[in-house]
Amino acid sequence: MRSGKDSRLLAEQRRRRIADLIEQRGQITVGDLVEKFSISAVTARADLDVLSSQGLALRSHGGAVRQVEASQEYPLRLKKSLHHAEKVRIGRAAAELIQNNETVILDSGTTTAEIARHLKLRRLQSVNVITHSLNVACELIDAVDISLIMIGGLLRPISSSFVGPQAEAMLKEFHADRLFLAVDGFDLEVGPSTPDVLEAQLNGLMMRISKEVNVVADFSKLGRRSISRIGPLSGIHRLITDTRAPAEFSEALRQAKIEVITA
Repeated sequence: MRSGKDSRLLAEQRRRRIADLIEQRGQITVGDLVEKFSISAVTARADLDVLSSQGLALRSHGGAVRQVEASQEYPLRLKKSLHHAEKVRIGRAAAELIQNNETVILDSGTTTAEIARHLKLRRLQSVNVITHSLNVACELIDAVDISLIMIGGLLRPISSSFVGPQAEAMLKEFHADRLFLAVDGFDLEVGPSTPDVLEAQLNGLMMRISKEVNVVADFSKLGRRSISRIGPLSGIHRLITDTRAPAEFSEALRQAKIEVITA
């Protein structure tokens, strides 16, 4: 019969091997671990939770991935699996702010796609949505009461969004009641930021033509800086985030007269 100490050692050895696999492959699923190590799904999830708490992996929907950096951009299919439950709640809370007869801008990203999905379910009247994001557009393509305005330009395949001078020229012809801005970093000093310069320039223009600017970001984006600054912190009216957001960060925003909604 194994002692408790022996069991702990075996678990630690297995977790080291799992961490190595994640580093090599970039991601791993619970099913992969069940098959490779002959363990239960419950044990596999527990191992991934431990690695996540140690900063050795980042939990995703159904598995784990390598830790991500704010300065690096990742494909939408990977982003979609990260903090999925939080993004769903943020999307629902953001969609609840939108009213009949409003014009809103939905930035590119997986969180804004959740806003689109929940907005469609609300069945509001005469809502206009402006977006440069293909995945957001796909969510709204069959929404009967939503007028969809698609911004064109240079396609960025990694984010499925259009940017560049043509996109900016088209966007300048509009104004919006609300902007929902997805970010890769949101810092108290530099404000919102993103890895791509052209994306940041378009986002900055979105801020300038919108009456109200809402940053939608899960806890992992807060206190981080990416390469390209989008706009000043003073241009933000509200942060919609999740319950894991650091209390001191939220309080600092409130002190700066920025509303914080946690979902």
